[in-house]
Amino acid sequence: MTALKQEQLFDEIDVLPIDLKTKIVDKILNSINPIDKSIDDSWIKEVNKRKDEIESSKVTLVSGDEVFRKIANRLK
Repeated sequence: MTALKQEQLFDEIDVLPIDLKTKIVDKILNSINPIDKSIDDSWIKEVNKRKDEIESSKVTLVSGDEVFRKIANRLK
């Protein structure tokens, strides 16, 4: 692609609505690093497992503020 065509493309992208820009970015990223369905499936299983643990009270939730306070105390 010539520099002029590239610049024209960039100019066209600049005037696009944000939702279309995000679709373009997503398409480009997927072409560079395709989605691995097995990883997505693994994350879905993990999320469901964690949800079940929370709902069955097997784990205790900790607020983000408390987590960061504990980290700050450890770093002192």
